[in-house]
Amino acid sequence: MSDPSAASRPVQAVVLAGGQGSRLRPYTDDRPKPMVEIPGTGTPIIGHQLSWLAEEGVTDVVVSCGHLAEVLQKWLETADLPVSVTTVVESEPLGRGGGLKYAAAHLPRPDQPWYATNGDIWTRFSLRDMADFHTERDAVATLALARPRLPWGAVKTDGFGRITDFIEAPPSTFEINAGVYVFSPEFAGLLPDRGDHERTTFPRLARERKLAGFTIPQGSYWRAIDTAKDLTEAAKELAALGR
Repeated sequence: MSDPSAASRPVQAVVLAGGQGSRLRPYTDDRPKPMVEIPGTGTPIIGHQLSWLAEEGVTDVVVSCGHLAEVLQKWLETADLPVSVTTVVESEPLGRGGGLKYAAAHLPRPDQPWYATNGDIWTRFSLRDMADFHTERDAVATLALARPRLPWGAVKTDGFGRITDFIEAPPSTFEINAGVYVFSPEFAGLLPDRGDHERTTFPRLARERKLAGFTIPQGSYWRAIDTAKDLTEAAKELAALGR
């Protein structure tokens, strides 16, 4: 028996892979951030992302390249990929929103919904569930939300100011934008030609109650790879998960 909600789930995605990755140097001296390998896996971050997208039903991906684009393009041309990939390169910086709009214009099905992900995110959760959540709320855009672990230990105190406990790297009390999205077809038309959609399009949609937030399920893996320490931690966590 077919699943009626499957028809509204995206089969296309944009990966934003143009970042400089300056905080990941020297790893990013000769490659863009998404091409940095997670130690012990032998696969760059973007390779993990494309596998995940394929597992979630995606067939076509547009990769927006920037810094050292030719290195990423060469890898994509030679790798055995589970999805069909098109690359685009901005001839001039368009900003995050403009870059997303430019990439979206190359999606094969402009009249259908699409996923997007930042090129430095390493995660595993059900995009199908997120797409259904998006549809149920009649949203134009849905952001995945994560509760990252703080990089410091925390302390608990009682009402008298006495320390009662130490907590190693507790989760944040706030949810953050996890860098993974579901967008309805009309979203691309709301993006700026240049500039940052997180300061223009997203606040506008929030005011119109058309912006939803999907909390990544507890126990699902999520990490932004920003620094060398993140690479080390990701390798440890993946080893613990047996992946």
